[in-house]
Amino acid sequence: MAIKTRDLRAASNRLGKIIVARSLNEALAKKQQTAFLCHSHKDHELAKGLQVLMKENGWDLYIDWEDSEMPSTPNKETANKIKTKIKITDWFLFLATSNSTQSRWCPWEIGFADSAKSYEKILIVPTEDDSGTWYGNEYLQLYRQMNEGSHKQTSKAGYAVFDVGAGSGTWIKNL
Repeated sequence: MAIKTRDLRAASNRLGKIIVARSLNEALAKKQQTAFLCHSHKDHELAKGLQVLMKENGWDLYIDWEDSEMPSTPNKETANKIKTKIKITDWFLFLATSNSTQSRWCPWEIGFADSAKSYEKILIVPTEDDSGTWYGNEYLQLYRQMNEGSHKQTSKAGYAVFDVGAGSGTWIKNL
């Protein structure tokens, strides 16, 4: 089941209640799971919500517009810095929304991640709006997905990673 955009918006409101690493280097030094977030800047609130959800599960999510070292206007230096961040983080997450699938940068970023990271380290985070529309292009179906999940026997709910077509997954806390 795709992650509901309303759940991401609600999570973004919890931002003040969690402590996000001040820098990617801080998260790496603490040996936290780190991930580069590929997303459209038009999805600011959704990106912040995903950052909160990931932090609640022990991960630090790198968001480029939070990085004071990034150029204010995208250019060649931006591309080089993004490549470096994709390489040094443990994971690459693609926040699949209508905006990111139409972005000029997002397809480039996942293409680079595909060559820089192993298949197991690339995750698609599909989203679904209130009308039930979910977002993703056919090439995004090549990768594993992070979705909402539940365990029938224990009634545990949360976020898990699923291989395409698999009925069971691994809780993100356990990755």
